[in-house]
Amino acid sequence: MATNREPVLKRCRSLQIDPSHLGIFKESKRAPQKNMKKMSEYGLQLREKQRAKFVYGVEEKQFRNTFNKAAKKKGITGENLLIMLEKRLDNVVYRMGLSLTRREARQLVVHSHFLVNGKKVNIPSYQVKAGDVISVKAKSLNSPKFKEIKEMTVGVPEWLSVDRDKMEGKVLADPTREQIDTPIEERLIVELYSK
Repeated sequence: MATNREPVLKRCRSLQIDPSHLGIFKESKRAPQKNMKKMSEYGLQLREKQRAKFVYGVEEKQFRNTFNKAAKKKGITGENLLIMLEKRLDNVVYRMGLSLTRREARQLVVHSHFLVNGKKVNIPSYQVKAGDVISVKAKSLNSPKFKEIKEMTVGVPEWLSVDRDKMEGKVLADPTREQIDTPIEERLIVELYSK
């Protein structure tokens, strides 16, 4: 699997994303570049796809497969895509505040620190469903990382509930487009893939 090793702030600057959407609260010391050229329609669509891939930490093939699944579902394809990306296990762990960033959430999931409904799941792309309970393994609770995370306070979306003492959370319902605060215009991604 390919790993994105590009500096995060540099990539955020090029895609015009606020790093706080990734859980990084740093600011770049460089001034944003002023682009004198007007971007083409294709350029806007491509940048939007790259934003979505970067924010959720997904590579091209996986993103394309997720888009194809979203297109087969009933409803608006763009909204289905964002909802499917939000329901990934690594993203849900990040949204619950059980990790500092999405990249860290992905690593913690791969290293088998989380249980879904009492069963070990180490696949970051695992799609959670309404009613699923995500908890930290008993062994992992004693690690310094989770002790640090336990003391943090994080805003949790309405479609999730979290018990900080037990270090577990529950998916109450599927997220709606209004509850997803990621700055992505899914309409442009659908236009790009429908060419």
